[in-house]
Amino acid sequence: MPWYDIDGILSEDGIQRDSNYDVLESILLDAYNQAAFGKGMVRHANNEPFEKQLIVFLEKLGLSFCAGQAVKKIIEASRTGSEEDLLGAINYIVAHIITIRAQGNIIKR
Repeated sequence: MPWYDIDGILSEDGIQRDSNYDVLESILLDAYNQAAFGKGMVRHANNEPFEKQLIVFLEKLGLSFCAGQAVKKIIEASRTGSEEDLLGAINYIVAHIITIRAQGNIIKR
């Protein structure tokens, strides 16, 4: 059965969608694919779920490793034009969000 959001936007998979954000959705999907099937999976996954991988473990130590890595990737991408670095930055930010949510320290607006 199709799912409808409060504005009546149809989504077969139960995810609210707005065509004004198609580009954002596409880029976030690229970041997901990099983590799940690309460089992230090959180099870092060790057949573990994302929330149990080293990227999140280091963040849980309180070192804010992911925030620093995200900034580093963004700076590198500004010099090289590397989309891969920017997608990596997104994944580091997601790991940071996972940790903050697990600690109960995030305010959702």
